[in-house]
Amino acid sequence: MRLDKLLERLEYEVIRGSAETEVTTLVNDSRKVEEGSVFVCISGAVSDGHRFIPDVAAKGAAALVVERDVETPEEITVIRVSDTRYALALMSAAYFGYPAEKLKVIGITGTKGKTTTTYMIRSILESVGYKVGLIGTIEAIVGDERIPAANTTPESFTIQQYFARMAEAGCDCVVMEVSSQGLMLHRTAGIPFEIGIFTNLGKDHIGPNEHKDFEDYKRCKGLLFKQCRIGIANVDDRYFEDVFKEATCRIETFGFSEKADLRAENVQLVSRPGYLGVAYHVSGLLDFDVEIDIPGTFSVYNSLTAISVCRHFNVPEEKIKEALKKAKVKGRIEMIRVSDDFTLMIDYAHNAMSLESLLTTLKEYDPKRLVCLFGCGGNRSKDRRYEMGETSGRLADLTIITSDNPRFEEPQAIIDDIKVGIGRTSGKYVEICDRKEAIKYAIEHGQPGDVIVLAGKGHEDYQEIKGVKYPMDERVLIAEVLEELKEGK
Repeated sequence: MRLDKLLERLEYEVIRGSAETEVTTLVNDSRKVEEGSVFVCISGAVSDGHRFIPDVAAKGAAALVVERDVETPEEITVIRVSDTRYALALMSAAYFGYPAEKLKVIGITGTKGKTTTTYMIRSILESVGYKVGLIGTIEAIVGDERIPAANTTPESFTIQQYFARMAEAGCDCVVMEVSSQGLMLHRTAGIPFEIGIFTNLGKDHIGPNEHKDFEDYKRCKGLLFKQCRIGIANVDDRYFEDVFKEATCRIETFGFSEKADLRAENVQLVSRPGYLGVAYHVSGLLDFDVEIDIPGTFSVYNSLTAISVCRHFNVPEEKIKEALKKAKVKGRIEMIRVSDDFTLMIDYAHNAMSLESLLTTLKEYDPKRLVCLFGCGGNRSKDRRYEMGETSGRLADLTIITSDNPRFEEPQAIIDDIKVGIGRTSGKYVEICDRKEAIKYAIEHGQPGDVIVLAGKGHEDYQEIKGVKYPMDERVLIAEVLEELKEGK
């Protein structure tokens, strides 16, 4: 493949050599360079690809793409661009033959609701015969293959590789989560989104290696609506107009508001032994009743989003209703049956906004007690710890503070920060650093009518401690606890 073919949608300057140089592979990881590769030097938060030029030259790289002046061997072609991350995205699309142009790409951005909504959309579209790829927080689904995710929105090369494999597997559309960081780092640059969706916006992902402030976070969310044909938005969100102020797409809205194009009316909570759900009437652009096996207002928003999208694919109402009943997501209000007396669930709520939404929703079902078990990740903003502590202290009848991905921090130090937040409330709490022991305490002390939430881990099946991810799945921990309690340990 000629280098200029990969660069055809970019502005660039040839510093040395020729844009007609033949290259074998496109690489941004120096460890993967081979004879004839073009190496894109990415300036990352942890390392700078420009530093690895001597290494990749020794491995036989044919060309380099840089964004600043660097010392390079004379025999290597050097291309300069203004932003190598952006260049990688467009070069990756060219490298795989622009696979997104063979698919209808649906992108979802927002602080919460992205994961559940992607699965709902996939469930509905597949119910009428579409073959749907998925890229998100939990996994990528390519045909029959499920690939565990490292990032909500992968690096641009990986996204284009997935698209190519999806097109090859016969997919006609793909639904993907688009994180603000993915937008900020140009991972989705050059993708022709058919539909872009905005779920909501809360103050999260602000801090070291994330967004510098809320304005930047908000701006990055809005980038999706400059590269999609149709934008579908939650009109009830207070930041809706800010996010869409520079949008270039056609805009449709959903929500509870009278001004929403697709509205939810007559919402009713549905509660039976071992079951929490919600029913409502869809009005506006469509007109029918829906019931979902996931509780609460946010489930109404998530399902409305999915319905808004599937309307554009002409899915019949009955198929939408059937598919929404079946749509389940690992770690998103995932009920685990442990007792006939109380309800226990696992949920990924890992910031104050999602925890507030979850606990407020569950309180509406009038449990005897609402018990919330959670921890906070290390090497992340301390504000999240204070806010989550305050949220749980205010809304839960009992908070069980434990550990959650302490990374390079001491678990007790993180717990102490959470206690600062709880201290702003009159909420009761216990602290049990070992997560399994914390779960055991929650189950052992469960009372009739309780709703117990294990928050923060969700689909994750590991605990990250000092750079190592140790296996830890809450479903396994619950099974072990039940066995131990049965044996009287």
